Amino acid sequence: MSKDIRIRKGLDIKLVGEAEKTTANATRSNVYAIKPDDFHGIVPKVIAKQGTEVKAGEPLFHSKSNEQMLFPSPVSGEVVEIVRGAKRKILAFKILADKEQSYADFEVKDVNAMSGDEVKTHLLQSGCWPFIKRRPYDVIANPDVAPKAIFISGYTTAPLAADSDYILQGREKEIQVAVTALSKLTQGEVHISVGKKSNSLLEGLDHSTLHKISGPHPAGNVSVQIAKIDPINKGEVVWVVSPQDLVIIGELLLTGKFNAERTIALAGSSVKNPKYYKTKIGAEVASVVYNSGVNDEGNIRVISGDVLTGENVKPDGHLGYYHSSITVIPEGDDYELFGWNKPIFNKISPSRALTFSWMFPNKKYALNTNTNGEHRAFVVTGNYENVFPLDIYPLQLLKACAVNDLDAMEQLGMYEVAPEDFALTEFICVSKQPHQQIIREGLDLMLKEIG
Repeated sequence: MSKDIRIRKGLDIKLVGEAEKTTANATRSNVYAIKPDDFHGIVPKVIAKQGTEVKAGEPLFHSKSNEQMLFPSPVSGEVVEIVRGAKRKILAFKILADKEQSYADFEVKDVNAMSGDEVKTHLLQSGCWPFIKRRPYDVIANPDVAPKAIFISGYTTAPLAADSDYILQGREKEIQVAVTALSKLTQGEVHISVGKKSNSLLEGLDHSTLHKISGPHPAGNVSVQIAKIDPINKGEVVWVVSPQDLVIIGELLLTGKFNAERTIALAGSSVKNPKYYKTKIGAEVASVVYNSGVNDEGNIRVISGDVLTGENVKPDGHLGYYHSSITVIPEGDDYELFGWNKPIFNKISPSRALTFSWMFPNKKYALNTNTNGEHRAFVVTGNYENVFPLDIYPLQLLKACAVNDLDAMEQLGMYEVAPEDFALTEFICVSKQPHQQIIREGLDLMLKEIG
């Protein structure tokens, strides 16, 4: 029997350009890229040098701190370039894909007959381990530290994000196998969260505990669900896996192949025909975006991920490793005369000062990237607390991170949060402070100093 959880604080940002629930095949990308920066905290050591032929699933690099942690190629082909930046930092591995794909063989496995150690070893050798992240710190899980529980959130509340219920259709077998495998990696439970009114494939899975969530964004964020179900205390670890990554893990166990296929949502007010596309991790963004056409091609921002937490990429950029959507919205390079001193009807705001979005709760908005203000010192308004559902003081935690006060960060609940949890407070911030960046830097400091 499921457990119902109601989240009351938050803010749903309704935007124009939601993806229509039809799926097409994206144009086949010629070049795929894997960016080490997608794996926060990982220092890469090259395995596949430039000119190397690789199969899908064969490793491109491993973590400098743990040689067992491999990062595979999503396709078969030739490593045509290793892009480097300042101080020869590796920015990307680019693979020219073969027309006919070949896969490394990791053997079909009977997950029911495997022990926890065998599952762990198999996921490490096949390159599937990076799909498992840990809290605290929101980094790839340490395979040597067992979690007290594993969390999977199938409830999506971010604006224009891909609908998990839709993209998982027909993948019941792979998901069940993956959940069974994950259940062997913890002495605790595998917690799965779905929308209260959804009809999700994640319901009724063996070896898991179901929770039904309702409420505004960020109710779909796994940090919020962890805080309500099994909060993290100092010294404790939980693991987090996204639903679409379960499909890749399950297919690996069933077929022996690392299939990096993704069903992603192409959405946003600048897209003429927003819908879902089948592509692969690391594909060229242009292979998806220009299938549906865009409005005002010279004045758009292409985002790998959702509008609150995604990464700004060029049209010739590549899909992020963990992203299930591409969002295209107008670039906010215009300025309004007296925009601060006149009634506003075409923007959303949690405040009733000068804006009227509170009068039209179901209206959808075509917002651009304009921040409508400039960076300034923190202004105490009390607005953060209205959209922040965790039992934490967000402003005080942000200030503690800004001044690197480790004791205050610990006491204020830093172990429970990830940068994405501060996306909404950043969106409504009148001070235009980079909340997610502040939290990320704070987490990095804690990981370095406390571990």
